[in-house]
Amino acid sequence: MIGERSKQRQFTGWHMIAVMALFFGTIISVNVVMAWNASRSWSGLVVENTYVASQQFNGKVAETRAFQASGITGRLTAEPGAIRYVVTHSGEPAKQIDRVLAVFKRPVEEHEDLRVELDREGEGAFLATDTLKPGQWIADVTAISGEAVVYRQAIRFMAPGEDK
Repeated sequence: MIGERSKQRQFTGWHMIAVMALFFGTIISVNVVMAWNASRSWSGLVVENTYVASQQFNGKVAETRAFQASGITGRLTAEPGAIRYVVTHSGEPAKQIDRVLAVFKRPVEEHEDLRVELDREGEGAFLATDTLKPGQWIADVTAISGEAVVYRQAIRFMAPGEDK
C-alpha cells in the first residue's frame, strides 16, 4: 500500500514540462500584453539629445509663460482643403502679426511632416489651402511680426476624415 501511494505522487518528466510551459507561458503572455499597451500609448515624444533638451527646458517654460502673459491667443482649425489660424490679442484680432508659420508633425512618424506658411486672410486670420491626412497631428505654430517671434503655440489635434 505504501508503494502504491508513492507511485501515484511521483514527479515525472511530463510534470516538469507542464511546469516549464506554465512558467514561460505566463512570462511571455505578460510581455506581449505590456508591449501591446506600450505601442498603443506611446506619445511619440523623441529628442535627439536628452541632456541638451533638459538644459533648454526652463527657457522654454519661461518663453511659454511670457506668451501666455502677453494676452495673445491662437486657434487652429483644420478641415479638408483649409487650415485656418486665428490670432487674437485680448479678444480682438491681432493686427501686429505679419506671418504665421506652421510645422505639422505626426506624433510617431517623420515622413509626413509638413511645413506651411499660412497666407494672410484678414487681420489676425491666416489660411493655407493644404489638406492634412486624417488622424493625430502636432502643430507647432509661430506668429511673426517683422523678424520677431510674437507668439508660439504647440497644438495636438485630430484632423477630420477617415483613416485608411
